[in-house]
Amino acid sequence: MRIWERTKAKAEQLLGRAEEVYGQSHGDAAATAAGEAHRLEAEAEDEQTGRGDRRHPDDDGLAGQGAR
Repeated sequence: MRIWERTKAKAEQLLGRAEEVYGQSHGDAAATAAGEAHRLEAEAEDEQTGRGDRRHPDDDGLAGQGAR
């Protein structure tokens, strides 16, 4: 399922970048700002989704927590 989330995030990044470029080329500051916000949000989502891919399969996420 993670591949679809990353694909969606990449598509959202492209959409945001297209809106940003449109705003820049037409002198539309609102479209530029909205496109940049859209792109940055998608980049953050992509980074968050990709973070789980870097963990080792045996990692339980509790490293450094100490034995309790």
